[in-house]
Amino acid sequence: MNRRKTQVPTRFAPETRFELRPNPPAPFRAFQETEFERLKTRLLAEQLAEAPTAELNTPLRRAANEAAALAWVTLYPLLVFPELFEEKTRTVVRQAERQARIYTDSLELVAV
Repeated sequence: MNRRKTQVPTRFAPETRFELRPNPPAPFRAFQETEFERLKTRLLAEQLAEAPTAELNTPLRRAANEAAALAWVTLYPLLVFPELFEEKTRTVVRQAERQARIYTDSLELVAV
């Protein structure tokens, strides 16, 4: 046990206050959300109008939702979404063409 008791004089300076505002993890997106939904709706409507078959309706909507989900987590979703959606759309169309080709080939095999 320490038997020495030394007093340490304490001096406190006047209290200093300052305001600290944390940076948000992402920019405020209330306005972006409505613009983003408009952009998504417009691009999806254009793709649905150009779709060669009605069977692409559901896959194109799914592609739009996937692209929207990926774009929304970026800092600039309005800039990223169109390119992501275009890429997903190309993938959907290629997959549909491939499935149609496989279907016609399998019909030929079954007919023989």
